[in-house]
Amino acid sequence: MRILMPILIASLLGGPLGAAEFYVAPNGDDTNNGTKQKPFATLLKAQGAARLVSAKGTAVNIYLRGGIYYLAEPMVFTSADSGHANTPVVYRAYENETPVLSGGAKLSLQWQPFRDGILQAKVPAGFSSDQLFVNGERQHMARYPNFDAKVRHFNGYAADAFSVQRAARWANPAGGFIHAMHRAEWGGYHYRMTGKNDKGEVTYEGGWQNNRQMGMHPQFRMVENIFEELDAPGEWFHDVAQQTLYFYPPAGTDLKTATIEAVRLRHLVEFRGGEAAPVQFVSLRGLTFRHAARTFMDNKEPMLRSDWTTYRGGAVFFDGAEDCAVEDAIFDQVGGNAVFVNNYNRRIAIRGCHISKAGGNGVAFVGDPKAVRNPLFEYSQRQSFNDIDKTPGPQGKNYPADCLVEDCLIEASGRVEKQTAGVQIEMASRIAVRHCSIYDVPRAGINIGDGAWGGHLIEGCDVFDTVLETGDHGSFNSWGRDRFWGLKDIDLNTVTLGANKNLPLLDVVEPITLRGNRWRCDHGWDIDLDDGSSNYIVENNLCLNGGLKNREGFYRVVQNNIIVNNSFHPHVWYGNSEDIFRRNVVFTSYRPIGMKAPWGKEIDANFLHLNAAPVRPADELQKQSGRDQKSIVGEAQFVDAANGDYRVKNGSPALNLGFVNFAMDKFGVRVPKLRAIARTPELPVPGKAVSTDPKSARDPKTASWMGAKIKNVIGLGEISAAGLPGEIGVRMEDVPAGSLAAQAGLRSGDIILKIAGKNTHSLADFRREWRAAQGQVMLEIWREQKSQTLKITAPAPPAALAGVKVTVESSNDGAFKTVTPAVGNDLATGKALIANVPTNNEPLTSLTNGNLAKNYGPVFGNGVSSGVYKLDLGEAKTIARVNTFSFNQGGNRGAQKFAFYGSAATADPGFDVDTAQQFTLIALVDTTAEKTALFTATSIARDGGLGSFRWLLWAVSPVTDLQENTAFQELDVFDAP
Repeated sequence: MRILMPILIASLLGGPLGAAEFYVAPNGDDTNNGTKQKPFATLLKAQGAARLVSAKGTAVNIYLRGGIYYLAEPMVFTSADSGHANTPVVYRAYENETPVLSGGAKLSLQWQPFRDGILQAKVPAGFSSDQLFVNGERQHMARYPNFDAKVRHFNGYAADAFSVQRAARWANPAGGFIHAMHRAEWGGYHYRMTGKNDKGEVTYEGGWQNNRQMGMHPQFRMVENIFEELDAPGEWFHDVAQQTLYFYPPAGTDLKTATIEAVRLRHLVEFRGGEAAPVQFVSLRGLTFRHAARTFMDNKEPMLRSDWTTYRGGAVFFDGAEDCAVEDAIFDQVGGNAVFVNNYNRRIAIRGCHISKAGGNGVAFVGDPKAVRNPLFEYSQRQSFNDIDKTPGPQGKNYPADCLVEDCLIEASGRVEKQTAGVQIEMASRIAVRHCSIYDVPRAGINIGDGAWGGHLIEGCDVFDTVLETGDHGSFNSWGRDRFWGLKDIDLNTVTLGANKNLPLLDVVEPITLRGNRWRCDHGWDIDLDDGSSNYIVENNLCLNGGLKNREGFYRVVQNNIIVNNSFHPHVWYGNSEDIFRRNVVFTSYRPIGMKAPWGKEIDANFLHLNAAPVRPADELQKQSGRDQKSIVGEAQFVDAANGDYRVKNGSPALNLGFVNFAMDKFGVRVPKLRAIARTPELPVPGKAVSTDPKSARDPKTASWMGAKIKNVIGLGEISAAGLPGEIGVRMEDVPAGSLAAQAGLRSGDIILKIAGKNTHSLADFRREWRAAQGQVMLEIWREQKSQTLKITAPAPPAALAGVKVTVESSNDGAFKTVTPAVGNDLATGKALIANVPTNNEPLTSLTNGNLAKNYGPVFGNGVSSGVYKLDLGEAKTIARVNTFSFNQGGNRGAQKFAFYGSAATADPGFDVDTAQQFTLIALVDTTAEKTALFTATSIARDGGLGSFRWLLWAVSPVTDLQENTAFQELDVFDAP
């Protein structure tokens, strides 16, 4: 990659001799002549003076004295403000002073008591602000639930955030906001409330901030700007109709002396030119930017088949500029994007800046979709190979290129918008991000949303504490859903073998390089090359926690990286991908999903580090990849792993494979004043293998069905590989050709979500619904990250189900008329009852003690989808009927959903209820559609009895969308009369 902007860099180091000088000060006067002794008052006046001078080819320095410059409108630079390569125009802070460009206004208010510690003050007519700053700190709009810095999502969330019950407290929620995570935690949604309907339900508009529409997360949601929720220190509310501002000051805040500031402007500075007449050689240095408005409701424009939408704007906005820069700046709590580089721009530099607590992205580079050949916007859109333009590269120049983000500290961005990044790149070329420290962000630290048009360099960065509020992502994330991706009429598994081998490179025409960075992600992958990401060189990176993932794509070279306490995650590669993974140090065996050996072009000379292990061939890696003939296992002999130095010592067996040490002290910002305040990542415990998956209670074992192997979807890897909104569904693990499943149209990797409209969130659900299905039934499957349907013939129901009657009765006091509890003749009393996974709260013996308690009972934990209670009667008994009682704990655990089995085996038959020889399915019970009272009772019976069994099993399923299980209270078993 060529060196960027040598002329600009040289010109900004000190400026040429003989430059004209103008001064601006908050206490200046625009009738002055702009000297140091008689400065101007406004930037607009200084801009006019600078134009006259720069037009004559003279360099200009505009010095801003310390203080706050409240802007009535954005400062706009056009081509008329341009300097030249050797005579630039520079707006700079004077010496060590701090000039602040503010898009807000200082308020002078008369505060009066309101109630409960809340104060009120009248504001001027026409006052409007979406943020309130007190003594320089952004306060919280009145919100529910209240702000809690320790809570991961939104610093406080509640499933009932805008429920009918909650909204009943609000006189009029119009103007309030709903913030919710995406159902799959792929970013967030935002809505503006418009009122309530005649049912008391909140009405709202919005939700366009995510390009993968799946709806709100059922739990992770909060509301703000609701007057009735003003109940915590630091909260405020503006009553527009009454022109009154309410504020609950934090302890120790004296509003008589406090500085109160509101926000007016979205953009503070704009560079507005174009390809024909760009703004050139204008720079901003040493300035502080504050009080830019939030823009989340205008984040609407979809990007190219990525998950993102965008708002084209920021506190500093570049559109049609060349050789311009922002240096040594502070972006302090701006409401939206800090810097946005839009469409045609060349050689823009963002250098030495501190971006803190931005509402949106830190720095975004986004080009024009019209510069893309055959652009598609929706994830599921597909086009034909025969119809696409096969010309490589962009059409036109309306996109950012040859730009630089260097030595920047970007922290705590995405305070409002969750589909954001420290640095975001879309439809751009040759963007360099060097020596930046990026952390405390809700999603990726650095995101590249498409392959158009490559050439980017990510080097020397320190990126950690990422994906803090979302999921299925990485500290570095990319997509490559370009022209080649998902094309019809061509086999992408063989495309690299023929005349179309360059098809994956039509958009990503230059390789993208990740080199010499340190990454750490605790809720995803350290490096996540997702859908279609192609033409990457990933080398000399230190991955501290989440591992390195390559999903389907082509022509990627991953070499000489160290993946601490984790490994390489190859996901669903195309055949003949030409991928290379060599000379890397990994700490565990690979973690593949949907892969068929042999993998890629070259997987070899990798080193599997195990403490104190003797050197030997890496048979486990070779077995996984079908390659790795030279790879070995052994002790890597790190210099000082405990303190983050993962160089290997002389004599390390890794060196014999060609591994080369790289610097461990060059990550992140180098500017001394930023390096002094920048955090560094938490270092891992060396040798402690980790998984970024939350612990799953789902059964990992496979089962046989119609000649195929099926299993629960488990873990982040399988969720990501399928593109699912969570840990749901049953995965077709292996569907052999010719099997009944294959004949029905199923494929390996399909996820079955529903049978005949009934959810199959787990293998237990699947088994129950399949046994209940009859004749022609519809399967809803998830394939290629979208829902499809298949019609399939279900077998005839088991004979054991014939004539079985299930009676359901509810009661609020525990007194039942039809389903009566056992009194003295319960075969279950005193018999051994066990469960296949641990239960919580009450002991298992409480299920056979004859007492209907008002508690959880021995409940299976949330997320347990295959819990089984098993009762041993001691010997085979003829069973007349079985009653099961539950309590509606918490208002959501009263419904019963289980399959009931019997076994006459003499020895313990285990828990695998699919074993036909051992178990008989007797009944399927599902009361989730019934009205739920405090107690629910079910009775299973049949004329002539249910059969003779020693073992009885209740295979239960969760009863809520949150995968909560029933609070069972009693299991009664009656013998035949």
